[in-house]
Amino acid sequence: MTTPRFSLSSFRLIVITSLAFLSTLVRAQDEAPLESTLDPVVVTGSGTAPSPAPVFLADAESHLDVPLVVTPTREVAPSVFSPYSVATLSADTIVDRLGRTLPELLAETPSVMVQKTAHGQGSPFIRGFTGYRNLALIDGIRLNNSVFRDGPNQYWNTIDPYSVRSIELVKGQGSVLYGSDAIGGTLNVLTARPVYAESGFLSGGRTFGRWSSAEQSYTGRVEGYVSEADQYGFLFGFTGKDYGDLRTAGQGENPNTGYEEWDADLKAEFFLNPDTRLTFLHQQVHQNDAWRTHSTTYGIPWRGTTIGSDQRRSLDQDRHLTYLQLEGNPGGVIDHYLISVSHQRQAEEQYRVRAIGDGRINVSGFDVDTYGTMAQFSSDTNAGYLTYGASYYIDRVDSYRDNFTKSGAYDTRSIQGPVPDDSTYELADVFVQDRISLNDRLDTWLGARATLAQADVGRAEDPVTGRATSFEDEWTSVVGSGRFLYDLDGSDTLALFGGVSQGFRAPNLSDLSRLDLARSGEIETPSPGLDPEKFTSMEIGVRRDLEDTRLSLAYYHTDIKDLIVGNRTGRIVDGSQEVTKINGGEGYVNGFEFEIEQGLTEELTLFGWLSWQDGDLESGGVREPLSRIMPFSAEAGIRWQPCDDAWVELLAYGAAKQDLLPARDTLDTQRIPPGGTSGYVIGTVRGGYELGNGLTLTAALENFTDESYRVHGSGINGPERNFILGVEWKY
Repeated sequence: MTTPRFSLSSFRLIVITSLAFLSTLVRAQDEAPLESTLDPVVVTGSGTAPSPAPVFLADAESHLDVPLVVTPTREVAPSVFSPYSVATLSADTIVDRLGRTLPELLAETPSVMVQKTAHGQGSPFIRGFTGYRNLALIDGIRLNNSVFRDGPNQYWNTIDPYSVRSIELVKGQGSVLYGSDAIGGTLNVLTARPVYAESGFLSGGRTFGRWSSAEQSYTGRVEGYVSEADQYGFLFGFTGKDYGDLRTAGQGENPNTGYEEWDADLKAEFFLNPDTRLTFLHQQVHQNDAWRTHSTTYGIPWRGTTIGSDQRRSLDQDRHLTYLQLEGNPGGVIDHYLISVSHQRQAEEQYRVRAIGDGRINVSGFDVDTYGTMAQFSSDTNAGYLTYGASYYIDRVDSYRDNFTKSGAYDTRSIQGPVPDDSTYELADVFVQDRISLNDRLDTWLGARATLAQADVGRAEDPVTGRATSFEDEWTSVVGSGRFLYDLDGSDTLALFGGVSQGFRAPNLSDLSRLDLARSGEIETPSPGLDPEKFTSMEIGVRRDLEDTRLSLAYYHTDIKDLIVGNRTGRIVDGSQEVTKINGGEGYVNGFEFEIEQGLTEELTLFGWLSWQDGDLESGGVREPLSRIMPFSAEAGIRWQPCDDAWVELLAYGAAKQDLLPARDTLDTQRIPPGGTSGYVIGTVRGGYELGNGLTLTAALENFTDESYRVHGSGINGPERNFILGVEWKY
């Protein structure tokens, strides 16, 4: 629901005052005598990490038989006790799967379809939503910012999966705990941290290498740490990636699909006392020369698709994140707190050479500096276990577009780049959640969040007059959530879960004033005066967890109101069809997902899942299928593990044909073939062997039938028969 407006300065004052008051309580509790019954993650002399209950949220480990997670409820809890559908990936699973990018690692998750506009980009569709309607966090800090665009984008691809400790995906969570954008799902990436001995000094590290035949790629990472128990720990990592041109079945080598990337990360932890830790992290990534090949003359048609006319369209991408987090367990009024300040810069630059005969050159891009502060507190009270806090983020955006003649001579500088220049965007929130144990078998979670968003557009180009324009707007929203978990058999092995969660997404700078290419043959132009999108997600599911049997079944339905959609105006702007944004979408998406893991013997395990979705959207009096809805998809496999040191698994992943297309999808001829995207089945065999002394070999043969296939909505096909080799050495 939408509440009456009030000034952002007043709301900001409330947030800052709340943070200051709660921080005072924390300092007061720090003076009380403490007795900790929990310890940080430690290692024994064998070099393996046991997993005691963590004293800090960041210590939750997702490689356990029953993973511990922090994202669903902002508490450390086993995933089987979550009132949401949760998927986890540990660092070990990431190495086992030999995934290329973080989005591609999510492809084996029910209700997740990973669309790839280009080889250097990947955007998961989670329960029907993608782009800025899914929220990504890094150690609880927002990756999303106000320049994220509608539809698939490349920003999740800037997270290096080999620098993380675990990945948690909560599907259909709503906006109470993490704010705007958390509609289809909330992804939280927990970064790698130093390893500690039970006492004294410890040092070590790991080296990892990955080679792929179809990608013609090489990936290498080196990581080292030093630590002293209960005192400090330091970790440094560097990852280099060199991707050659992708080879696809029936097409051979796709020119101009390769690119380069490097990633670096540094983390320092300081234990102020056994229950208080200060953490510093800096990470950065640089991607160089990643082409959107499908929109150029180098694209390769597939089953009737077209190719673009540009001679070149390449992208450089940079991202830096630095944060300082203070976390503690003082006891008393406040059981736990986490206070964070952060700065993140996302920068991109696109180099475009237009069609032969035109040849004009455009160099456009932007820099976004996001400054954020966040505080979270937990208290065990007579009214339940309260989790509450506040956050404030501000984006400062500079955007540009330089125009050159086809000879390369400088011509003009445009008023704005892809997004408005000299602009700011602010998000301020307060939230509270109460976990109430009604009896020994039933827990409920009730929560609410109030948000104020403000956009200040400094310089945007009016597409009609060609003149600079500026404007301001602000929005307020209040959302609620009610979830439950019921122990059906009284032994914590069979549970019913579900609930209702509201979500919202405030219009961002990209919605309000984007001036850039969008889908095939389309250009988005500024659209001021938009309202927030509103969603209501309902879910009901059952989860069983036994020694040999794990399964989950969930049905979900998301009601959509005031969706911001693109509307073709009929005007031609800069050679493309003009698209403006309106709050014109009303509809729904629903579906079910089923996942199972069944032990047959001590050595053999069957596993698999299936996912089905459906959705409609009404806009302008016309009701059509939801854009790029995930087709029916499934995976089935068997795993053989004769001993602790070796394993092999055979699996098949497939998707049915998707021919339920709205009108705009049928016009997207560079991505979607006439009549829809064909179904496919991909076979994979992979395995690993621990040689000893910390050395592990992994290998995979993906698409061993050499299937020619494309994930629905993508601009490029999947790899041909692909041999992948991985080597990891821990020391």
